[in-house]
Amino acid sequence: MEPDLFTAAAEERQEKDPSASPLAVRMRPRTLDEVVGQQHLLKPGSPLRRLVGEGSGGPAGASSVILWGPPGTGKTTLAYVVSKATNKRFVELSAITAGVKEVRAVIDGARRAAGGFGTETVLFLDEIHRFSKAQQDSLLPAVENRWVTLIAATTENPYFSVISPLLSRSLLLTLEPLTDDDIRGLLRRALDDERGLKGAVALPADTEEHLLRIAGGDARRALTALEAAAGAALDQGEGEISLATLEQTVDRAAVKYDRDGDQHYDVASALIKSIRGSDVDAALHYLARMIEAGEDPRFIARRLMISASEDIGLADPNALPIAVAAAQAVAMIGFPEAALTLSHATIALALAPKSNSATTAIGAALEDVRKGLAGAVPPHLRDGHYKGAAKLGHAQGYVYPHDLPEGIARQQYAPDALKDREYYTPGRHGAEARYADAVEWTRKHLGRRRS
Repeated sequence: MEPDLFTAAAEERQEKDPSASPLAVRMRPRTLDEVVGQQHLLKPGSPLRRLVGEGSGGPAGASSVILWGPPGTGKTTLAYVVSKATNKRFVELSAITAGVKEVRAVIDGARRAAGGFGTETVLFLDEIHRFSKAQQDSLLPAVENRWVTLIAATTENPYFSVISPLLSRSLLLTLEPLTDDDIRGLLRRALDDERGLKGAVALPADTEEHLLRIAGGDARRALTALEAAAGAALDQGEGEISLATLEQTVDRAAVKYDRDGDQHYDVASALIKSIRGSDVDAALHYLARMIEAGEDPRFIARRLMISASEDIGLADPNALPIAVAAAQAVAMIGFPEAALTLSHATIALALAPKSNSATTAIGAALEDVRKGLAGAVPPHLRDGHYKGAAKLGHAQGYVYPHDLPEGIARQQYAPDALKDREYYTPGRHGAEARYADAVEWTRKHLGRRRS
């Protein structure tokens, strides 16, 4: 909500005594030019620059925006910059604690401010994906009529978590994960800046590399770890943050990755290739290295889900459910217990029979579609549930397979241009052997010509 007496007092105290705020708060950019990363969103004339009043849009006003990106990539920071740089009235809500009542109060206040003083209102709504459909609906009139300019932040895919009418009235801005160079620049600025550590400690190269690994692209995590390690070093009377001090502070041993981050990708690749090669021990080794290096467990779980379809597929139909269940469990429990779940899934996938037939099948089908091999849907397969469909010949002559003793009807399903195409070539490993028999039988009963 808008600042009250106590909020104002707290902000005044932080200005007088910066150390009262966490380092991540003190190092928040004051202008868009100080923002780390996201340069694709900060070009001249971009929606964010227009929100802070840069450039005159003439009769075109600033657009509402939805900021979508992983944690620690700067969604809240960008809203903070807008709040400090704009002359507009700025109101902040969190979908965790706010409801329709609070939203309506903001909208009513915005209409009064616009009507009485000609003041525009910017509403920052954090965690918008936590709002229900009805709660998001309550924003629509204000956004559509521009009673407020909305800045909404979410870590969830907005195409699934934000209602379509609100998406269509806003610009979707995707924030990219911060690179190691982005985080490195932020850490070095925090070490020397008057708002930060004021040069009180140094950060050797090996400690910096481990801190980057711990951060995992999350600026807030990087600054929090730096502040804790710097505090420990100063308490011990040390002028620099040693690797041992950082390890002790964050309770995580350093895993050696090269400076350019190649081993980050090499180890992830080696994990998947070890699973593909059925070497369970090598797979567990690489999994352990990723865990100890501070990898996001969700990243590891995503790689396992991909492997389950790419390399195992129908040879073990249980592989994908196991990988998906592991990803869901990891998201709910986090480390350290998530290591057990990832181990469970890695062992199951490494020891499963392997097949890449699902990969090659969709690849071949996509190649044909991209070449323009599509064609019209056969008339008997078209939708016949609307008035007039029969006159067009739609759904006429369709044979319902359940009405037949064998449950399969000899009729054409693919467009004419593709009626003899065969994309799926099943293997004979594991459970896929029965799919191989099934596909041979069904193609025969469909009257399909073998290629």
